[in-house]
Amino acid sequence: MKSSKDKVLSRIVERALSGEGAHAATQNALDGLDWKVAAMRPPGVPHSIFQLLAHTSYWQNWVLQWLDGKDPTAPKHAAGSWPKNPEPASAAEWKREVRNFRGGLDKLEERCRKVDLLGAIGKTSRLQMLQAIASHTSYHIGQVVMLRQLLGKWPPPSGGLTW
Repeated sequence: MKSSKDKVLSRIVERALSGEGAHAATQNALDGLDWKVAAMRPPGVPHSIFQLLAHTSYWQNWVLQWLDGKDPTAPKHAAGSWPKNPEPASAAEWKREVRNFRGGLDKLEERCRKVDLLGAIGKTSRLQMLQAIASHTSYHIGQVVMLRQLLGKWPPPSGGLTW
């Protein structure tokens, strides 16, 4: 059974992954987004929403493998974790990527509750790795929100922060 300190740490990491208390819910940032809009890139923008999502899912999966004691290989170059095409091939591919992303978030939040966060794998604690993926996810979801705003597709139907 986890101690009260461990539960507090777990809750902090879960909040970081979910965006709770910091920004619109991470899970909801993609609500109501059409796959064709997810492929758009305004002038000067290097990545589409689809690419941002696929890249974020790639690293979520990498961290989940790491947390499970596997030895995932990191790409040799940053480009190895980004899809080459800015658009999904179909609405079905877009939906699948959204499911992968949301499922990855759910699995990461579950790991927060189940693993020894202060225990390490090699020189890195699970807490450090979960904090890193929470920051990475938050960074890219912020980019998704900005792109949605630029494309006139914000807030999502579930709402967003409108201070």
